[in-house]
Amino acid sequence: MTESSALADNVRALIGFTAEPVVMEVERGAIKRFCEAVGDSNPLFTDEEYAKNGPYGDVICPPGFFGWPIKPAPIMAEPTATMTAEFAKAGFPGLLDGGIDYEIYIPIYSGDVIVSSAKIADVYEREVKGGKSLFGVIEITYTNQNGDMVCKARRILIGRQA
Repeated sequence: MTESSALADNVRALIGFTAEPVVMEVERGAIKRFCEAVGDSNPLFTDEEYAKNGPYGDVICPPGFFGWPIKPAPIMAEPTATMTAEFAKAGFPGLLDGGIDYEIYIPIYSGDVIVSSAKIADVYEREVKGGKSLFGVIEITYTNQNGDMVCKARRILIGRQA
């Protein structure tokens, strides 16, 4: 680490931080309400009759929907909140959403119970137009009640200097 590096020890120490798992239940009505809220009318997600004759044999969850937590879970945002606080302490209080990528392995059905596990996988510094920025990568794995990984997500957060 060079002297001019913004990647202070407290920021570097974020790597490996893991939140408590969150347990979520998937129910048919929630899938429908989610699709209505985001304007997704794909019949694989919204039309039971169509979905029964489709490739999955039933309605499935759209990408990005994993059900609702069984009990209130403010810890779902814990890796983000922890990263935000440490970035701010390091002089990078501005936070940008760098996007999220999903790798979907198998469909999620109504009745599934999904466990979400999030960890901070990486933190790095990059020179960008206007100075340095810190980048944080949060990996989230989603596993169903059978122990099958249904999805892996990688979310990028970008800390900008004040």
